[in-house]
Amino acid sequence: MPIDTNLLLAFTLTSLVAMIAPGPDMLFVLGCGMRGGARAGLLATAGVATSEAIHVAVAAAGLAALFEAAPTAFTVVRVVGAAYLVYLGVQMIRNRGEVALDERAGGAGMTGRQAFLRGLVTNLLNPKMVTFTIAFLPQFVSPALGNVWLQFAILGVVLIALEFLVDGTVGVLAGRIGGWLRARRAARRRIDVATGGLFIGLGVRLAAER
Repeated sequence: MPIDTNLLLAFTLTSLVAMIAPGPDMLFVLGCGMRGGARAGLLATAGVATSEAIHVAVAAAGLAALFEAAPTAFTVVRVVGAAYLVYLGVQMIRNRGEVALDERAGGAGMTGRQAFLRGLVTNLLNPKMVTFTIAFLPQFVSPALGNVWLQFAILGVVLIALEFLVDGTVGVLAGRIGGWLRARRAARRRIDVATGGLFIGLGVRLAAER
């Protein structure tokens, strides 16, 4: 095995427990699923998972040491990410009840492409994810086995698989419930307001974190 099986098992269990606890990623996917349907929820998860793959690659390459050398860079990225989430939330509330596609064709309030890109950008602009991968993943890598890059890659694959298992399930279920509610105009407006408020809250939380 190119990786210590005991470390791999410990990593899988620890990551699963951490993901089950509701966090920003899960809440974001939940909001996308409620507003755009099961497909949007799943594609939002795919966007988040893609950004996680990038973060793992960055951590493995050691490029995220920039945040330690230049704390201002960390703050700038965090503020930009928070502002983006607040912007999305405000736009949803302002345009509540509107849909991007023709309602007669069953259009939803968020396309799959929008969900994917927003999941990707939101998580990429979360420097906490970068520092998390730097602090967390190396604990489960054994330099004595060699092929450190391969070990990081295996851990990254496990992390992405768990992302789809947990948050993907949440997104699909939220989409099923949201699809029923979106058939009612008043309920759809409330979904947009609730989702917008959720995104604004996540943005404020991200900006306030240290």
